[in-house]
Amino acid sequence: MLGLFGTIWRPLWQKRGEPVELKWLSARTYTAKWYPQGIDVGTWQGRRVVAVSWFRKDKSGRHLASRVSMIDLKRSRLVDIALTFEDDDGRIHPAQIHAGGIAWFGDRLFVAATGQGIWEFDMRAVRRLGRADARRAIGANGRGYGASALAVVRTRVHPVPLRCSFVGRVFDADGTSLPRVLIGEYRNDEKGRIGEFTIPTGDEGFTKLDTSRPGIRHMQGAVHWGEHRYVSQSRDLKAGALWSGTGETLERNEVVLPVGCEDLALDPEDRMLWSLGEHPWRRVVRGIPFTQLDI
Repeated sequence: MLGLFGTIWRPLWQKRGEPVELKWLSARTYTAKWYPQGIDVGTWQGRRVVAVSWFRKDKSGRHLASRVSMIDLKRSRLVDIALTFEDDDGRIHPAQIHAGGIAWFGDRLFVAATGQGIWEFDMRAVRRLGRADARRAIGANGRGYGASALAVVRTRVHPVPLRCSFVGRVFDADGTSLPRVLIGEYRNDEKGRIGEFTIPTGDEGFTKLDTSRPGIRHMQGAVHWGEHRYVSQSRDLKAGALWSGTGETLERNEVVLPVGCEDLALDPEDRMLWSLGEHPWRRVVRGIPFTQLDI
């Protein structure tokens, strides 16, 4: 299989400092075909990377495909992996899901499939596709486009009694990743819910621990560190808002998130809270130091 940063890579621009900012130096900074959504941090092929999920849509808004970009911040490079599933005949199809949030546990990648539960992928099983299979996996038409692509196939679909707009990880106060996630709902009103669940083991699915209604419209992501919960809120073309608290009642703090903010991810190694913006021409991946969060 192709090495992580072999021939498939795209340049990125990175601003060091507080906060850290990463911008795309390609058409993905403005394209209206692909939209970045979810974010998390993990290790793949021996390198520590930031993973960003995207969904592809046509002019009518119909979902065509989704993918995850593995970004090596030290080298400012990335590789794209198409999210797919197999039918009963072994034929590869694109995952036509919103991919609004991701939670990464070792080789297990959980992706929020709005209205379709949580989809699970095994990152050990990334494969190379060619020609027609590659074009189909990335939702492309036409001859020659997408002649080769890396792809990972869905292993399970986990039903969850929520809309599953986003999913984020839970950490102990010392930075230990716990086998739990927060799954939440994006809504235009204040009725969106966030549930805490244990991740599936064996034949069991997600097990609910609790559910709350923070009373925040347009929730886009949620993570938990120790006793503190953090929730991102998009505000159209205004800077996103970050809400936090130790109980069911969350308060808006002074931290500024990207315009069109989406998912959240906690990074205990670099001590960062990561978020990203989805709007064309305003797309950025932002790392906010823990010192600004009092962690």
